[in-house]
Amino acid sequence: MEDFGVYTLANDIVYNQLVALLNSIEVNVSPNIPICIIPYDERLELVKLEVSSRPNVTLFENKSSMQRWEDFYNQVWNAHPQARQLKQGHSRKWYKQSNLLRKMCAFDGNFKRFVFYDADSLAMTSLDRVLEKLDDYDFVFDDWEHGKSSPVAALNFSRIEKAISLPESQVKPLLHCSSFFGSKEGIFGKDELEMLRERLVVNQEFTWINERSWWCDADLFSYMTFRCDHRPLFNFTLSPNGQDITGNCADADPFININNVLYNQDGLKPIHRLHYMNYPAIDFTRLCQGEDVDIRYKNEFLYYRFLKEPEKRPKQLKPPSIVVKTHRFMQKVKSRIERTIS
Repeated sequence: MEDFGVYTLANDIVYNQLVALLNSIEVNVSPNIPICIIPYDERLELVKLEVSSRPNVTLFENKSSMQRWEDFYNQVWNAHPQARQLKQGHSRKWYKQSNLLRKMCAFDGNFKRFVFYDADSLAMTSLDRVLEKLDDYDFVFDDWEHGKSSPVAALNFSRIEKAISLPESQVKPLLHCSSFFGSKEGIFGKDELEMLRERLVVNQEFTWINERSWWCDADLFSYMTFRCDHRPLFNFTLSPNGQDITGNCADADPFININNVLYNQDGLKPIHRLHYMNYPAIDFTRLCQGEDVDIRYKNEFLYYRFLKEPEKRPKQLKPPSIVVKTHRFMQKVKSRIERTIS
């Protein structure tokens, strides 16, 4: 078992983002750090080719672990009353089909301590500070989920306070995202996961998860870290050290580029990663094909994506034609109609 490594979750749909992430880790974290890719699904032809070309990268192959987590979230979401209501008139599952919770397989892997990055990210700095925090904490995060207002927060504060007399002021700082986190192997073992399942399903604590976003793997993860007893949590955005507090979202935060590494605009503080949340994978595919897609920090993405293949980087970005835009619009309309009918 390795002492420390990195996980991500990917398939061929996010191949371009995966390559960019792997290159950014090599440059900005370590060229030798072991990396394990958890399969989002079976679309892995390109991913496997990439793994074969990198001696420090492996593919997660523990099928029993993947099944364990699939069983868990199916039981949780199907316990919700909305599931029963939809089953009466619909054949599909009531929640959006998703394998995002497969990222929890990191807790069953071969790294004693690890950091998980969403594939739509670029690593920007060393993970030394995360490792330091893992000496004292079981979970380490760096996000602003705790800053969301009550109506859109991950957990329902009023229901939690009514159930266990814990006020919002104590629960809110414990909320977090699932796009970047550090933790340890063995957490959420069989007994702990069964305890959480019983609380969620039998005791109906699924009502503690805010109904604003069913299905959302990050909200379930916030519940899990909140309800697994006596496991300390640290979030860099709540650190007493102001140097730790930065942004991370490509579509929201202002950063300064210094030699293709991004820093928080306020104080030039180093950020752990740039997260391209809210940008679909198809945008990055089109960008890599030379289309001038509206993505913030797209030049930084292209730098890391084609770091090892500079000859393949588009020489010039061009906007899509009117014909292409019209075709895409019609396809969206058609897909929307088909979803409504089904």
